[in-house]
Amino acid sequence: MTSRILSIAVHPDDETLGCGGTLLKHAAEGEALHWLLITAVSEPDYTAAQITRQREQVEAVRKAYRFESVHWLKFPSSRLETLPLNDLIKPIRHVIQQVRPETVFAPNPSDVHSDHRIAFQAVTAALKAFYMRGLGVRRVLACEVISETEAAPPQGVCPFLPTVFVDISATLARKLEIMALYESEIQPDPMPRGPSAIRALARYRGASVGVEYAEAFMLIRECCW
Repeated sequence: MTSRILSIAVHPDDETLGCGGTLLKHAAEGEALHWLLITAVSEPDYTAAQITRQREQVEAVRKAYRFESVHWLKFPSSRLETLPLNDLIKPIRHVIQQVRPETVFAPNPSDVHSDHRIAFQAVTAALKAFYMRGLGVRRVLACEVISETEAAPPQGVCPFLPTVFVDISATLARKLEIMALYESEIQPDPMPRGPSAIRALARYRGASVGVEYAEAFMLIRECCW
């Protein structure tokens, strides 16, 4: 039976920055990829041209990963704190019920962007340990998103502490190609979303476990039955 992987991205590009190389590795191993996007740019904060450009970028990235399904909730970007948390939990749980993924890649709880922190709360509420078996989920991993994770100041919540490393030496080049599809999000070097910084983080995480390049994750929950 083909394993199913669900990447939960708060904003388009989070899936590539946080776990793009790992997603490509899963796909190469014959596993089915699914994508849950939580937010979208919207008026009046963004122009019609910006909204169209994001939609086009998302479609290009969907094709690049060959996601079997895409679920775009389109909550307003940078405004999740204005919504009741339950309004996020319900649609997230509904998507998980539909996909029934064995592995879920989730946002990190201490990222600097408030959307990431709120989305993490909603995801973990939807995936309480006693729900996981019924939803088919065995493992929940928090992603490291450069420009968000390392930018967070010290605070009361747990910082990103990597406990799981995935060798992406064979997929890093393709990850960088896909990231380049986000013309409105990628930055020139030496900014954090520039190609050299993305490569440098992967090299650093790879050195931690003795491989050329890696992505790092924090294990949130793992259930075995």
